[in-house]
Amino acid sequence: MLGRRRPGAEPRRGTPFDLLVIGLGNPGKDLAGSRHNAGADAVALVASRHGERLKPSKDASALVAEARITSARVALAFPTTYMNDSGRAAGPLVRRYGIEDPSHIVVVHDELDLEPGRMKVKVGGGLAGHNGLKSIVAHLHTQDFIRIRIGVGKPPGGAQGGVDHVLTRPGKREAELIAVCVELAADAIEMIATDGVDAAMARYNAG
Repeated sequence: MLGRRRPGAEPRRGTPFDLLVIGLGNPGKDLAGSRHNAGADAVALVASRHGERLKPSKDASALVAEARITSARVALAFPTTYMNDSGRAAGPLVRRYGIEDPSHIVVVHDELDLEPGRMKVKVGGGLAGHNGLKSIVAHLHTQDFIRIRIGVGKPPGGAQGGVDHVLTRPGKREAELIAVCVELAADAIEMIATDGVDAAMARYNAG
């Protein structure tokens, strides 16, 4: 069962949301603007576009906002658990918003295998060593959710420099490229909500 309910936890009441979007990152001012926070930045941007702001949740370790994108009810979330424990927030969020199908979950994250300036949408697939994705899969027991991958490029020193690479802020030119992808990721979230994931993949994966 997706997002298994804890013993004694209250079941979801009311109409389920159409989409749950989880932007991965780390909390705290010191890590704001780092490569690892690209997903969280995209979710915050969508909230802002629709006149909302991410606020602390009462029943999940996350900042959340609820928006209506055309006719779709969309929950936007940024786990405040730190990246490697993102799944601890994902489970309660799934229960809170009545999500039963992983195709109604979008996870937005940084991607080492894409260079800065590239953004891709995919459904399911491998985790490419991303600890935030690993944690979400461990808690939700599925890999079949939608991912929006924001390219941050590989570390110059190889894989051993990956942690320092994602936890630091990029230089000016690279930051500009990632910022463009954050905007595109926000656009993709909105398209998934209104037109579906196939339309978003056709639009944003070309080339």
